[in-house]
Amino acid sequence: MTASLIERFDISRAEIEALLGDTLRGADDGELFVEYREQESLVFDNGRLKAGNFSTDGGFGLRAVAGEAVGFAHSGELSLAALKRAASVVSAVRAGHHGIMAEAPAGTNMRLYGDENPIPSPPFETKVRLLQEIDAYLRGKDAEVRQVSVSISALWQVVEILRADGRLVRDVRPLVRLNVSVVAGRGERQESGSQGSGGRTGLAEFMQERNWKAIADEALRQAKVNLEAVPAPAGSFDIVLGSGWPGVMLHEAVGHGLEGDFNRKKTSAFAGLMGQQVAARGVTVVDDGTIAERRGSLSVDDEGTPTARNVLIEDGKLVGYMQDRQNARLMGVAATGNGRRESYSHAPMPRMTNTMMLAGDRTPAEIIASVKDGIYAVSFGGGQVDITSGKFVFGCTEAYRIRGGLVQEPIKGAMLIGNGPEAMHRVSMIGNDLALDMGVGMCGKAGQSVPVGVGQPHLRMDAVTVGGTQA
Repeated sequence: MTASLIERFDISRAEIEALLGDTLRGADDGELFVEYREQESLVFDNGRLKAGNFSTDGGFGLRAVAGEAVGFAHSGELSLAALKRAASVVSAVRAGHHGIMAEAPAGTNMRLYGDENPIPSPPFETKVRLLQEIDAYLRGKDAEVRQVSVSISALWQVVEILRADGRLVRDVRPLVRLNVSVVAGRGERQESGSQGSGGRTGLAEFMQERNWKAIADEALRQAKVNLEAVPAPAGSFDIVLGSGWPGVMLHEAVGHGLEGDFNRKKTSAFAGLMGQQVAARGVTVVDDGTIAERRGSLSVDDEGTPTARNVLIEDGKLVGYMQDRQNARLMGVAATGNGRRESYSHAPMPRMTNTMMLAGDRTPAEIIASVKDGIYAVSFGGGQVDITSGKFVFGCTEAYRIRGGLVQEPIKGAMLIGNGPEAMHRVSMIGNDLALDMGVGMCGKAGQSVPVGVGQPHLRMDAVTVGGTQA
């Protein structure tokens, strides 16, 4: 697709700009967000193609911002009539408000990913054969494999953001993912493992045999490990967190609390702590939306602001929040490129991109060897976090006991329980092996889901509460 989405309306761009100008007169900010997307997903389960879905969607979201108030309307119809209906709703928010329209975001030539649609190539038949091949590979590799589920998904999204001054920002965003889940059984016991990989690329990389086999082998390894796992103990333990995906705990327990809206409204555990020590020395947390082809990266956010590498915590001190345009203006700071929305039918809000803790100077072996009796958490599943209090609960999907500085038997049912800001003060060793996750993360907030990335090096955290199932 080369033509502008704006050209799909049944009126001219000049007429759209005039209507937008009238709608936003007296508002502090606002824009017309237009989107087109194609999505495909294939699921191979229980030895057969279980689901094959393809869909297209498109429409616009019209927004006006006046102080803390937001007027927002959306439609899947690109027409003058739909725009006028939306404008009549949106313009009400700035009635009696006499704001000055905020300046447009700075421009950028940054391109972090290609614009080729990943859905047509390789063709449908080739993708189905790959799913069959992965299924057969795993079933033939180990007699304990009882169930295999493999999925491929691809998204191609085109967005255009038009402001009242006529400035138009366009971004074309590919996104793909391959995921493998395995259930292994021994007698009456069954355990699962899963692994995935993805990013803002095409599917060609994941079709290569060495790459899909690595993903499949890792899913099987996790399932086999969990077959050996014993019930986790409960109590207070020193914890070692693995690198990469365990950064999801940082994302949930700390990252959300550093988003601008929660801090402006003072509902975050980090509100009012700017410049204060909120984590152990050595802890530096950044949100970086500029890493090429990463799942959480964007050339521009959904308000047209270029993304950036934003330092949030530096050597343990709180130095920044993630901001969209509205919250940045109300807090008297600059927008950071974190204004994100799920689709044209959602208003933007401050959201993470790729959030990570930076590396320290200790090796993973040193960190593990330092623990006399503890838990080594390699991977996490679901968790719950209360933004206001910072309290969290996270379940480990792969974990081990550590005794005498050595990794011992795998355990299952371990839950890490704590408080995000407090847990950051318990970080006593930081590894030199920063890694990002494999590109599978999704983040939910206020009913909206967006793709994100997480990462961290190995960490030691002292005296963390562990909920276990050991009798």
